[in-house]
Order: sequence, then structure tokens, then C-alpha cells
Amino acid sequence: MKLLFRQRIFSWLDSYDIYDENQNVVYSVKGKLSFGHCLYIYDINHYHIGTIKEEVLRLLPRFKMYINDQYIGEIYKELTFFKPKYHVECNGWSIHGDIFEWDYEVVDNYQLIARISKELWHLSDTYVLDIQNNQDALYVLMIVLAIDAEKCSRDS
Repeated sequence: MKLLFRQRIFSWLDSYDIYDENQNVVYSVKGKLSFGHCLYIYDINHYHIGTIKEEVLRLLPRFKMYINDQYIGEIYKELTFFKPKYHVECNGWSIHGDIFEWDYEVVDNYQLIARISKELWHLSDTYVLDIQNNQDALYVLMIVLAIDAEKCSRDS
């Protein structure tokens, strides 16, 4: 399954549309005003299905994950040099990025879960999510949201 993650250009808060391979919107993400990033994920029928909240005042970035308002775990960045690395607490996945922080692999004990690639030459942040199993789509989307939010916090 491939998803295209595209940030809306004209939005005061974080706002994204997630498309399938046929350019149909399958998820939408809306940021809420808060101390740190707080992103709400909605399905195609506009039902709230997930939330990712940044924990602030931490040495390394950490994001809490919720599905249907139930806490499921955290995504956190590990201290590394040159290549970024994240860990997903709830399922043991690791995320390894390249030195430019454009491409990432999500793995579980060296088994590929997804590839995430940042597309260049767009007006807004755009990522392609190549996910091996459809049931992992929401988790992979939360990972991309956390990575993008962490980069945004670091750049501002």
C-alpha cells in the first residue's frame, strides 16, 4: 500500500491530507493549538481515529500515541550522530533515517514494515509512505507525523 502525505500550504496550524495511490483522500490530519504539537487524525468519514501529542521540555523528542483516545505507546528519538533513529514503544519497531533525513525505513527485527521518502521540489512537506501491510498504515502515519513535527520544532 502506498500513501502520499502532503501538508496543506495555507493553514495556520499543522494540516495534512493523506492520499492513496489513486489520489483519493484516505486520512486528514488537523493540528490543535497546544503547547507542543498535537495532531488529530481523521478517517475518510471524518471520524477521529488517532492522536499524536508531543511531550515538551524533554532533551530528546517524544510523542504519545493514541488510537480512539486510548493511549497505546510512544515514539521517541534516540541520541545518534549523523543518521536519525527513532523507536516505537508499543510494537518494538525501529525507524532508521539517512544522513539527509529524507528517507526512512521502519523495521521490526530487520523485517521491513515501511519505507518513507520525502519528495523534494514541492511547496509543502510531501512524503511517500510505502507500507507492506495495510493494517500498519495508521502506525506508519503517526511515525511520519512525529518525524515531521520534530523537524519543524528543530527548524523554528
